[in-house]
Amino acid sequence: MRWVLFLASLVAALGLAVLTAQTPKPLPASTPAVQFSAARAMMDVNRIARAPHPVGSAEHRQVQTYLVQRLTALGLQPSLQTGALSPAAVARIEREGGNAGGLQAVNIVGVLPGRDPGLPAVALMAHYDSVPNSPGAADDATGVAAILEAVRAIKARGGTERTLVVLFTDAEELNLDGARAFFSEYPLRDDIGAVINLEARGGGGRAMMFETGPGNTQTIARYSQATQRATGGPSSNALAIFVYRLMPNGTDFTVAADRKLAGINLAFIGRPAQYHSPSSTPQALDQGSVQHIGSQALEMADDLLRAPTLPQATQNAVYADVFGLFVVQHAPAIGWVLLIVGVLATAFAAWGARHATGLRATSVVRGAADGLWLLASAVVVGQAVRALAGPIGRRVDSADLYYTLLRRLPVLEIAVALAMLALILMLTAGRRLLGRWGAAGVILAAFALAAALGGFSLPVLGATVIALALSLGRPKPQDADAVWGGWLGLIVLVLILGGGVQAAAPEAAFLLLWPGLIAALAAASTAVIGARFGSWASLAPAVVATALVGGWLLVQGHGVFLGVGMDMPGAVGPIALMIAMLVRPLAPRSGRALPIFAAASLALAVAVAVGARLVA
Repeated sequence: MRWVLFLASLVAALGLAVLTAQTPKPLPASTPAVQFSAARAMMDVNRIARAPHPVGSAEHRQVQTYLVQRLTALGLQPSLQTGALSPAAVARIEREGGNAGGLQAVNIVGVLPGRDPGLPAVALMAHYDSVPNSPGAADDATGVAAILEAVRAIKARGGTERTLVVLFTDAEELNLDGARAFFSEYPLRDDIGAVINLEARGGGGRAMMFETGPGNTQTIARYSQATQRATGGPSSNALAIFVYRLMPNGTDFTVAADRKLAGINLAFIGRPAQYHSPSSTPQALDQGSVQHIGSQALEMADDLLRAPTLPQATQNAVYADVFGLFVVQHAPAIGWVLLIVGVLATAFAAWGARHATGLRATSVVRGAADGLWLLASAVVVGQAVRALAGPIGRRVDSADLYYTLLRRLPVLEIAVALAMLALILMLTAGRRLLGRWGAAGVILAAFALAAALGGFSLPVLGATVIALALSLGRPKPQDADAVWGGWLGLIVLVLILGGGVQAAAPEAAFLLLWPGLIAALAAASTAVIGARFGSWASLAPAVVATALVGGWLLVQGHGVFLGVGMDMPGAVGPIALMIAMLVRPLAPRSGRALPIFAAASLALAVAVAVGARLVA
């Protein structure tokens, strides 16, 4: 019975995650005029991205002329704004073998007047330049074309209260120079109250809203409401915004956010091999991504243009979309309430388990120690897999290495996922059967690979020491309370970690607190239904939680890996920990199948990682 439920719940979680990660079906050109159509937008993508069009090139001037004509045809009376290139932009042009003499950034600005010119305007923004070696179908011909299609749909819906400013910036690829010129010099800059920016880092995948202006509670409420009408629904969470603020990356929206403007930044980052690549052609572009990013931009812009007030800066919201269907949002302080409820539910489950099975506190401590082992092992094993995939093991510090790893990223993600699965299987049962030295041997081998291929890393060494200590110092579990102790120990660890993040960065705590709370409620339910796990019904809460929450966590893990996995593959360790927490009570109690599957999964991870080197 456990084998069936164990496998079925994990397969269901994976299936749900894969289904959620799909892009929506692109709508045809025959779609009603008031809706966004990827097929209509692709007509502009095909023209803009027929060839590379970096600043200063003949193709760049032709794209500029084309966009002026398109805005004129839409009735926006476009104008051009010139601005000086920054020293960093000039240096980049010269470093790439070009001549920056006489070059300027040339923004294209179009205005669709609203009924009340006194109201703050809304800007739709994307850049129309590309890097020298790429047609830039995704980055950012998609953004430009999506804005043109969105403007057409907005006009078809009738007049708006607010003025719409269309801003096609130049020289974004060089140093965001076009956006800087607009927001520092253009006469309309002070009239704008909200900005929607469209970007891409790749050629496919669901479009995610990954950045907002400061104090985004009202912005998120608007986004949640507007994207209910978007094809494919919302795709965003507070963790993405929190992490992005810590990164050195920047887009045109960075300039707007620095001016404390409200708004959102949209991008898709799937098919990463197409980023700044000759392969970023209209034919290779995922039209479902065009549909998703354009539909979100249209609905958000239309909502703001017709709103009586624009979002104001208050506090940052805690939020996340649920399978692209809707957004759950709450104030940061609510995280403490969720933590308290989770602790109470865990205490109730422990009380029920103690009366039914004689659960001891030491068993819960062992379960929490197992979770710490998994987190530490994820850092070591993840770094080893990354080093095997090459070309380096340390932080990416050059453009060539960055683009090489981007091309290998999908294969690397599969390898890391298999490695995390192996650790989950080892934790749930295989680690006990492998013995202390077997688990320690896996960690030592991973550390040796990471150090030999990627060089010495102090964090990896620290994680190795922790994992080894927990492997060799783990006492033999008692069968009578092993299941409850392992389950509750993992829940306690997740809630403790969630409390720490809640104190330090409440925007990001939901990723731990929401699953921790649901796992605690599932454990409490099991304590009521059958604490001895003697029936199918007693395992039902864990099955449902694993399938639903596990699927949601896999979606979050996919986003985390695409964002930071290249540098820190161990960042998906907390995702693996929470999946282990959910599935722990379903694990078979005996037999050698789990350790065999764990070994096979780890071996396959190594093979896939080595195979990633075959990717050009």
